[in-house]
Amino acid sequence: MNKFEPHIITEGNSQYQLGELKGNTIHYNFQKILIYLEAKGKALFGTNFKIYKEDYYIVYKLCVYAIQDEKTCKRLKIDPHKGILLSGPVGCGKTTLMKLVRHITPHKRAYKIIPCRNAVFSFNHLGFKTIEDYGNDDFYCFDDIGIEPIGRHFGVESNVIGEILLSRYELFSNPKKKIKTHGTTNLNANEIEERYGNRVRSRMRELFNLIAFDKSCRDKRK
Repeated sequence: MNKFEPHIITEGNSQYQLGELKGNTIHYNFQKILIYLEAKGKALFGTNFKIYKEDYYIVYKLCVYAIQDEKTCKRLKIDPHKGILLSGPVGCGKTTLMKLVRHITPHKRAYKIIPCRNAVFSFNHLGFKTIEDYGNDDFYCFDDIGIEPIGRHFGVESNVIGEILLSRYELFSNPKKKIKTHGTTNLNANEIEERYGNRVRSRMRELFNLIAFDKSCRDKRK
């Protein structure tokens, strides 16, 4: 990537121009972004990767958010200052898309993908230090929220992801920081409340924009 041309991304021997740079503003082209994402997806996940037409609207929303197109975000009722919670059935491609979309803005600070079960395993080993560690200023996307086991450290049980989300809310609500958090989940709102309680669900509403696949979305792993 040329630091003066953040709208042009080089992958191997190929260059992908995602839009036009006018002054200090990039005017993105969604069709060009799709071409790049297809190529990047094949590089990351194998030659069988493809973006399905039925998912274009979901991808469009994620891209609009990623490039912080405030006018289109407003039209789509997306708050560009919140994080993204991408929900949908197993195998619909949530994790893949969250891993992929962050590459269209290489000039911006990227979030790290953290499997929730890994955070729990870390808690089981290190205890509450794990929750403290994720309450920092880094950008995270917590993958598969709601299907992780309960944490246990020397006999003490903890709803680890629930506690981490509360810590992340504190970072988000601090006007000097406003640190975003992202996530993916298979659960609906009622299941999230049952898993984490009303307090966490309430905080999640403030932390996240919900972008949801249709319940009938096909399992792309098959």
